[in-house]
Amino acid sequence: MSEPTIEQFVTSDGYRHHCRRWVPEGRPKGFVLSLHGIQSHSGWYGYSSGKLCEAGYEVVFVDRRGSGLNQFERGHARHYDRLINDVAQALEDLRIRRNEIAPTVPVTLLGLSWGGKLASVVAARRQELIDGLVLLYPGIRSHFEASIMDNVKLSLAREAELFEKLIPIPLDDPVLFTGNPESQSFIRNDNLSLRDVTVSFLLANRELDGLTRSAPPEIRCPAIMMLAGKDRIIDNPATTQWYRSLASQERAFFEYENACHTLEFESDRDQWIGDLTRWLDGLRLTT
Repeated sequence: MSEPTIEQFVTSDGYRHHCRRWVPEGRPKGFVLSLHGIQSHSGWYGYSSGKLCEAGYEVVFVDRRGSGLNQFERGHARHYDRLINDVAQALEDLRIRRNEIAPTVPVTLLGLSWGGKLASVVAARRQELIDGLVLLYPGIRSHFEASIMDNVKLSLAREAELFEKLIPIPLDDPVLFTGNPESQSFIRNDNLSLRDVTVSFLLANRELDGLTRSAPPEIRCPAIMMLAGKDRIIDNPATTQWYRSLASQERAFFEYENACHTLEFESDRDQWIGDLTRWLDGLRLTT
């Protein structure tokens, strides 16, 4: 299995991000920038990233600010635009590298779980940066969406300027992510997993929710969505309806009937990785 290097890059506000990079032998067939979920980090997805690398793709999996290997301002984001700009800068850097070593191959943005929400907004706002969009069980619509009372409390916290107050992420049971006991133990004992986020992050998330709802008419690049049939986090019917409204004329859809949320931890994970690889193999430069 291909092993990644751990690298750093600094965004325009001076924040130092960590990422894992898998580099294939020879000229890459394409470049993939990956975004993780609200609780996870790039270290969860070594198997699929390594398989994509073995198939000829360079994969850069970024740890979101305040997550994973990024210990500064843990669980915090000052503004939703900051999160969008972080991804845009990572894509710009990746495109520079693509232009230097393989200028005719595509750059794809992959977002999974909560990262699928952020990826969708970036795809709508900065479509010139990507040639394809991959959404793995994306957090477009969730069974854990904030209630009216939650939103009232969040607005009161904003008025009181409690921006750095930490709020527990309501996904503390590993069973929500996977039915695999070994993977459940990994999640439970993972010191890099995020357990809390700040009020400021939740305000940014609320803005991203609104932007996600209005994103479909602006997403025109080829797209693929993969869902887990037994997902206890994602509202699959509502997410599928959202996906069908994309402006993209090239859409692929897969649902793995017996899979739980985190496809990475499924015993038959080579199936969805193979499906994704074949889709990537058919992707062409669009921007």
